[in-house]
Amino acid sequence: MARTISMVRLAGGLRLPCAIQGAGGIPLLLLHGYTDSWRSFAPLLDHLPGHLRAIAPTQRGHGEADRPAHGYRPEDFAGDVRHLLDALAIDRAVIAGHSMGSNVALRFAIDHPDRTAGLALLGAYTTLRGNPVIEELWAADVEPLRDPVDPAFARAFQESTLAQPVPAAFLDTVVAESLKVPARVWRDTLAACRDCDFTAEIATVRAPTLILWGARDAIMPEAQQRTLARLIPDARLLIYPDAGHGLHWEEPERAARDLACFVAAPGAMPCAG
Repeated sequence: MARTISMVRLAGGLRLPCAIQGAGGIPLLLLHGYTDSWRSFAPLLDHLPGHLRAIAPTQRGHGEADRPAHGYRPEDFAGDVRHLLDALAIDRAVIAGHSMGSNVALRFAIDHPDRTAGLALLGAYTTLRGNPVIEELWAADVEPLRDPVDPAFARAFQESTLAQPVPAAFLDTVVAESLKVPARVWRDTLAACRDCDFTAEIATVRAPTLILWGARDAIMPEAQQRTLARLIPDARLLIYPDAGHGLHWEEPERAARDLACFVAAPGAMPCAG
């Protein structure tokens, strides 16, 4: 499938690489997780139908994107999404996010309901406060992290998100992308995410919402997926029984099918799961 990689300059000058493919219908914007890049969506992009316009940016501080000294809160990333849509002349899109990206997508949907045609949350959470996996990651690894980031740590971190094997070449790619992220961005981003709790605002989401979660996710608990599905007025939860936190890496064909089905008719919830 034809795919272009463009460096998009946002208002204010920030530059983000974007993978763009397809040309029709409501665009699907894909927001990657912590220390990933647009390349984390490469397997999923390969399985999306050719007519669907999909856009996968690398977010600030990550991959080949610009790395400002500050601005790694979910609202900063969500602001970049707004400026990116402006730069691409897109009025409304289905906003999808994985893990950290789901937090950014949720923030965007709350702040910009008029520009959110649909919301898709993969490996999502309402809050990281009190999450034992995240607290251990922060205290043991990320808070003391310094440059250069240890490749063995980056690999162990990415492998910890999986419950099923993925192609070795792809795993090598996502590890290499994590190693592009400076230690300060690892710290600032996770520190900001640890402080967030959107629970009180979730019910204000008005976009049709699809929640995808792997039943073997060792990081984000099922209870929070149920909370999201209960509090968002128009939401549906699909569970992948064999997948872990990186469900779109482990089962990219199924994730692409579910997302494409959702984009085709967000309000109809046609996906079979």
